Amino acid sequence: MGEKVVAGQFDLSDRQRYREKLQKCLAGLERLLDEKRFDRPKNLMGVEIELNLAGSDGLPKMLNGEVLERIASRDFQTELAMFNLEVNIAPHRLGGRVFDRLAEELRTSLAYADRKAGEVDAGIVMIGILPTLGRDDLVSSNLSAVDRYTLLNDQIVSARGEDFLLDIDGVEHLRCTSKSIVPEAACTSVQLHLQVTPGRFADVWNAAQVASAAQIAVGANSPFLFGHELWRESRPPLFQQATDTRPPELQAQGVRPRTWFGERWITSAFDLFEENLRFFPALLPICDDEDPLKVLDAGGIPRLSELVLHNGTVYRWNRPVYDIADGVPHLRVENRVLPAGPTITDVIANAAFYYGLVRALAEESRPLWSRLPFEAAAANFDAACRYGIEARFVWPRRGRYGGTGEVDAVTLVRDELLPLASAGLDAWGVEPADRDLYLGIIEERCRRRVNGASWQAATFHRALEQGLGRDAALAATTRRYAELMHVGEPVHTWPVGLPEAVPLG
Repeated sequence: MGEKVVAGQFDLSDRQRYREKLQKCLAGLERLLDEKRFDRPKNLMGVEIELNLAGSDGLPKMLNGEVLERIASRDFQTELAMFNLEVNIAPHRLGGRVFDRLAEELRTSLAYADRKAGEVDAGIVMIGILPTLGRDDLVSSNLSAVDRYTLLNDQIVSARGEDFLLDIDGVEHLRCTSKSIVPEAACTSVQLHLQVTPGRFADVWNAAQVASAAQIAVGANSPFLFGHELWRESRPPLFQQATDTRPPELQAQGVRPRTWFGERWITSAFDLFEENLRFFPALLPICDDEDPLKVLDAGGIPRLSELVLHNGTVYRWNRPVYDIADGVPHLRVENRVLPAGPTITDVIANAAFYYGLVRALAEESRPLWSRLPFEAAAANFDAACRYGIEARFVWPRRGRYGGTGEVDAVTLVRDELLPLASAGLDAWGVEPADRDLYLGIIEERCRRRVNGASWQAATFHRALEQGLGRDAALAATTRRYAELMHVGEPVHTWPVGLPEAVPLG
């Protein structure tokens, strides 16, 4: 969402004018595609990580304004709630030792941010959902003090017209309501960007959709919410329900949720932007003065501000991005699947797996999505979120007879997807040392059947066995997690449990 959104009221004419402007933007995008005005291939990737602020007790700290003031860097920004931050790493060209360079940049940035947070008795915790968050933490009074978040909350609440229902049935069952979208702020993720040419966009997006289930299976890190153990990756159901503008009647009619996996393979980036206009009413009908078609007629490049803003209010797990850099437009696939953490090494391993796998899948002569129904890909994504590294997927069979069969995630990743990711990283020109180090971490997670979610759950249950109550066990698990996160060794090496018996009382 744009930084310059300001709070205000919208009337009926605003929405009609915005819809008309969106159609002009879509026509402008179509012309840009037809006229081949987009940037040439650059193999550029970028990383954003959402973070939590917590105290030494493991509880959330509502201090992002104070921490950001101390950090004083454009690389760090606010996020939805006052216990959130986001760090953005400048784009890098895929190749060479790019992943080691990224890891070093992130270590430097997060260590600095953690020191500055320490000045107000807080610390950085990189985790999908902070286990100690309570319902009283996720209320509208804890929205970040930024107009665009207040406005977005007001518009989604108005569109829904009633409380939001959170109903997630996992290891345990959570059912509660919220009067705002703030529970969505519990979801802290890693966003992986890949700049692609229009001609490659559809293959890369389809490949990213295929890869999403495997990403979650090996990378799940969000098993707890409001004291309940839910799905191994609880962010997707929470995000969908916390931003759902549909009352039950519209859900029953099959109206699409604003947070979704999608419903079909695509043939062009245009398909996704066109779907956004066709399926989703405007939440923020804010128009600027640009006429995109006149700008094109004059030989310029339109900002397509309304199209970009609207796209930012449709929360696809793999989202298309239109942007302009140095006066030249480009397209990106933004992969929003992964939770934050557990360590920087784990984040970079997840990134290496993604970029390698997507490159290999997108270049297969017989694309995997031509053999896998989209509904199966969506079901795989849900299975991965629910069961994590223990998930089972529907997957195309090898060999002459074809069709699909069922395979467990670990076997699929180890036997089929890791070799593809390795070949993909070779195609990017990534050096073997980077390739082997980071893909080796994914392989070890599979061998030991461990990821962040399984470690959190196992350590929580060990704390319960030691006699701690649920809240104390979650806080102790969070403190131990934060300690090991800062040590920085990958999560598959973490010892399960607390380092020593925690005294009761």
